[in-house]
Amino acid sequence: MRIDDVSIILPLRWYDASMLRALALSSACLVLSAIAPPEAAYVQAVDAWHAQRTARLAAEDGWLSLVGLDWLQLGENTLGTAPGSTVLLPAGTAPARAGVFIVDGGTVRVRLVEGCGILVNGQAVVEAALKTDADGQPDLLRAGRIAFYVIRRGSRLGIRMKDPEAPARKAFQGVQRFPVDPAWRVEADFIPHATPQTRAIPTVLGTSEPMTAPGILRFKLKGRTYALEPLIEDPAHPELFIIFRDATSGRETYPAGRFLYAAMPKAGKVILDFNRAYNPPCAFSHFATCPLPPKRNELRVAVRAGEKDYGQH
Repeated sequence: MRIDDVSIILPLRWYDASMLRALALSSACLVLSAIAPPEAAYVQAVDAWHAQRTARLAAEDGWLSLVGLDWLQLGENTLGTAPGSTVLLPAGTAPARAGVFIVDGGTVRVRLVEGCGILVNGQAVVEAALKTDADGQPDLLRAGRIAFYVIRRGSRLGIRMKDPEAPARKAFQGVQRFPVDPAWRVEADFIPHATPQTRAIPTVLGTSEPMTAPGILRFKLKGRTYALEPLIEDPAHPELFIIFRDATSGRETYPAGRFLYAAMPKAGKVILDFNRAYNPPCAFSHFATCPLPPKRNELRVAVRAGEKDYGQH
């Protein structure tokens, strides 16, 4: 029986002032116990987000499963378990010579030895043109437990390989982070550029990738004003992508910087929640191809929020 049902069940003459006060107090206690305080609810939300993030990292096809990245050259690139293969598969997953990747301009085809056991999108084929990750969902090749596909980085084409039995995945025990603190959730003013700017964003490969910068985010931390320039990764699904370094980088957090996403501006405002700052994929694998923070996104403040340096590779 709920307290708010009492008036339906009890005759009205049973009420007196003391009973009404007791009922009111009981109702208030139940309501307060059912609704978490705002700060506690916020911490729970960030914890839930981080749990999902950890689950994605540890998934069979997550970043911890990366075991290889082989760059392709124009013409034929050998595939198999034979030493010296351009794309070298682990022993026992395919024949010594299983086929070739053929690069012709900006396209990649695969030609497989019949009966080699390698599948393309779950099908046994002899030859197929392959979509890259730049085309959306890439075509997936599989040799036993090994999954691999074509990636495009600028003008370069490569084969990224994943193994659910990767040592990094099997050894993973989570990512340490700073305690969640609502003080690191700040409101920023969005100052749009007169026209969106194209920035050459550096990468760990020593190359650069063009990305769109829509404006500047200006905000305060510890009483001082700072600015970051966000980017747009995917115009079809716009959100603000921020790559930044701060005074903890290389000490308590990943040396190359961290990532942070935020919703698009509303009424000229953006919420930056540094409790959700996280390590880029290259913090977990040498086979990732991460963008790096531009100089304008180096903060002279210690952002002790979000993920700490993983430091396991």
